[in-house]
Amino acid sequence: MSDRSSFPPVLLASQPELARDALATPLLSRAARLARWAGDGTRVDADGSLAEEQLPAAAEALGLSGDGAADGASEAWRVALDAGLVRIVDEDEGAVAPGPDLALLTGGSPHDVLAVWTNALEGVLADASVPDPDALVEAVGRGGAVDLSGLDWDPEAEAEFLDGVLANLYRLTAGADGSGGGPVPLPVLAASMIVPSDMGEPTNDILEQVSEAMMRLDDQFRLLEPAGLVEYRPVDEELMADAENEPSTPVEEVDVARYGMVRLTPLGLHGLRTRLLEAGCRAPVIGELADKGADALLDGTAGFPPAATHAETEQWLASREPLSAARELLAAARGTDAGAPLRRLRCQQALSLVGAEAEPALREVLDDAELGGLARVWLTERGLADVPPPSQEMIFWLTIDTVAAQLAAEGDSEELHALVEGLAEQHSGFFAAAWRVDHPQTADVLEAMGRLHPDKRTAKEARKAAFKARSAHGG
Repeated sequence: MSDRSSFPPVLLASQPELARDALATPLLSRAARLARWAGDGTRVDADGSLAEEQLPAAAEALGLSGDGAADGASEAWRVALDAGLVRIVDEDEGAVAPGPDLALLTGGSPHDVLAVWTNALEGVLADASVPDPDALVEAVGRGGAVDLSGLDWDPEAEAEFLDGVLANLYRLTAGADGSGGGPVPLPVLAASMIVPSDMGEPTNDILEQVSEAMMRLDDQFRLLEPAGLVEYRPVDEELMADAENEPSTPVEEVDVARYGMVRLTPLGLHGLRTRLLEAGCRAPVIGELADKGADALLDGTAGFPPAATHAETEQWLASREPLSAARELLAAARGTDAGAPLRRLRCQQALSLVGAEAEPALREVLDDAELGGLARVWLTERGLADVPPPSQEMIFWLTIDTVAAQLAAEGDSEELHALVEGLAEQHSGFFAAAWRVDHPQTADVLEAMGRLHPDKRTAKEARKAAFKARSAHGG
């Protein structure tokens, strides 16, 4: 679904909750009602569509009326057929019978219900990539053949575009804690597919493409909302009429919500994650590390946002006794490999959630070169007595380790810029001592500090110290 194959962690609702949501969607509830309505006298056309003379009765069974009632009934029947809720038993006669999956909606497990909903969803997603029916009618040539070239429509490209939009929506609405964020303005979502990430001020051509994409998405989300995938506030029709008269009106001068707002439902989050996994993407769920070891927790949360890391760690700790959990975390945090500093940072964050019962585990590592510094921090923060002061060597080692972890976690973030400036200001002889620190990433950290520090003189000192560190440690 996306070239970027790793997605933020999400917090999913339980399968029983999701199954109830699926059964309540107009998509599945109408299809199921129509499947139960169908009887011995129900007939379908050669393509499986409900016979035209039966559409009024089908619409009545669904409680539909008005101009779109027949279309609604026809669509519900197609969903029922695609999802296995009805089946054709005699193609010549057009006779139908209940499908194998209809009984699953009442007698199956939540997983079974969600599987039926997912099958139904695939048909809706395929429909959402098809041009407007009026455009298809116009493109029908002599003999009933559809001239796709006249439509300027590439089925694969359209499906890929919608997949990309949904992947971006998944990212944007996953939220910092993985439970789902607020609604996303339609212009933002369209721009995420059109505007190059390195572009400054968008050109008029790009803005026109964004506007066209918004209109396509407006149609598509109107189709996807009854499936339970999204909650959608459509583009204001008055605004579209105004735009035809004054196309140059800046977006910022109008309430952005009038341009459409969309968010994934809990069911939609589940549905898209299922599709992402089927496409070979990495789409973690908060809680899936709860029954694994501390090494899996520290490594698995390495790329998580802070709130998601917190939520995952809380679930991991919930089933463990604090003292043994602390010992397991500390053991997993050791190492001299490239990922070790970030593991120790995640360990420190996890230990901040552990109560005073863990004190013996922290005292056991006070003399450990890699863990003694963070152990002293933990004990001191809790106001515990008899915490031995760290040596200068330990202070500098912990500083290098902390900066290395921040580099791995966030790259050149604002927080890291502030940390680098603060270190140089607080310790006038920092670089003169830091290059001697026996840490595998000393030279890399000092080089980064030279790159990040805004003061040219201080940056030069950092680069010199990095050179000395490489010479001294054979790097």
